[in-house]
Amino acid sequence: MRYETAEISLIGDGDQNQDRVAILCREDSAFLVVVDGMGGHSEGDRAAEVARRSFIRSFDETEGDIRDPETFIVDAVTRAHEAVTVIGDGLSVEHKPRATCAICLVLGGDAWWAHVGDARFYLIRDGKVILRTRDHSHVEVLLREGLIREEEIPGHPMRHYVECCLGGESALPKASDGMASRSMSPGDTLLVCSDGLWSGVSDEEIGRTCTIKRQVAEWLGSLSESALAANAPYSDNTTAAALRFRDD
Repeated sequence: MRYETAEISLIGDGDQNQDRVAILCREDSAFLVVVDGMGGHSEGDRAAEVARRSFIRSFDETEGDIRDPETFIVDAVTRAHEAVTVIGDGLSVEHKPRATCAICLVLGGDAWWAHVGDARFYLIRDGKVILRTRDHSHVEVLLREGLIREEEIPGHPMRHYVECCLGGESALPKASDGMASRSMSPGDTLLVCSDGLWSGVSDEEIGRTCTIKRQVAEWLGSLSESALAANAPYSDNTTAAALRFRDD
């Protein structure tokens, strides 16, 4: 299948954009990457850039031949984690750079994805979010235990407490826990994004506004602006990459 892609990264109300995004395409494959530098720690922007470059390098080194997508995903996350960990060598725990990420690999009509932290992957079909990743965060634990409702997550005081990330401590995040694969259909849209996007728009809005009559770039721009407006005057960096499968 053919597809169209778009990416966006907006600074929001902060004074620095610590998010990074990349879309890499070949004739029969694509790789979507969003990395969110954790602003509560030192050099979040550097952590995000180092991770982004690592993901790009992992894809480039395959030279178009990815025979085991699941292994590729795990290896790519592992390499990015190690690259961010290295720049924190010699620093105290609280000063080690960290980042979260969401990635998606497309091969032909199939897709594989993974995330670390509270960056997310979404699969949108027929105007609805039919699948999204579950955050590696404290509020996600509260949600699973029935202590909070889904709509309480964006404004919860502990929303920014993630349970794993790229960098920081040397322990490897369990990206494979959230990894999955699925065959795609024409019109399906894949989205990876930082929490600056999803914290300002609901799953219902993400699905409802994603129609095949709108170009992906237009949809992504409008969705991002809605997130910024909803989170103003304290909107975070808002970054996303999307891919839609076409039927022509």
